[in-house]
Amino acid sequence: MKVSKSPWLLHYDGSSCNGCDIEVLACLTPVYDVERFGVINTGNPKHADIFLITGGINEQNKPVVQQLYSQMPSPKVVVAVGICACNGGIFKECYNIIGGVDTIIPVDIYVPGCAARPEAIIDGVVKAVALLDKKREERAARKKEEKMQAKQEGGAK
Repeated sequence: MKVSKSPWLLHYDGSSCNGCDIEVLACLTPVYDVERFGVINTGNPKHADIFLITGGINEQNKPVVQQLYSQMPSPKVVVAVGICACNGGIFKECYNIIGGVDTIIPVDIYVPGCAARPEAIIDGVVKAVALLDKKREERAARKKEEKMQAKQEGGAK
């Protein structure tokens, strides 16, 4: 049996109508209970593994999103929830909207919808957990390989 660390999720609301935010909060209620997958909601980016963003990106929230992303430890997974986070949605033609989240940080999982349904959000979070586990395994393998190379180079001297 494989045991992995429970991923912590950071939710950020960009410039949106808050429809997706309501659905994200619904995922945390006992009706949908996303925590049954081991996911814990946090407000601290330094503890977060999964960055869940709703809403589009504008000039005001651009530096905030970039800062939150940079404060998260690696490996990390970014989930864009709702069509606004995916590509700007119905607001993409507005003067103040830059576009979707992928215009400023890399996005791993897209969950479309207006508003995205809790089932779709949970599906995206479960995919994010699987991707996070894969990234952790790849990182551990890389570190092991680097350690072996360093050991070999040290022994060759």
